[in-house]
Amino acid sequence: MEFLVSIKILPLPREENSAKLYAAEALRARELADMGVIQRLWRVPGQKANWGLWEAQDATTLHKAISSLPLYPYMEVIVHPLAKHPSDPLKAPQSR
Repeated sequence: MEFLVSIKILPLPREENSAKLYAAEALRARELADMGVIQRLWRVPGQKANWGLWEAQDATTLHKAISSLPLYPYMEVIVHPLAKHPSDPLKAPQSR
């Protein structure tokens, strides 16, 4: 199942080692991408935010993946489940 996920990074507490946390975040995101969970990512210019196309068996599996990110405690996450559309131009038969 596909999900459109919006993630906004909230301010980190001063005591957090942000460089270490962001490095761990990049590593975990790469692992999720290699597993096929994160399909695509787009950053939001001027913000610490992104939109992503994620794939998971169900919402519970998606939650486990998102919550495995090191920055998860500092995220505002909005999830939109996606369903197939019969008029999707990539899936519709093409006339010749």
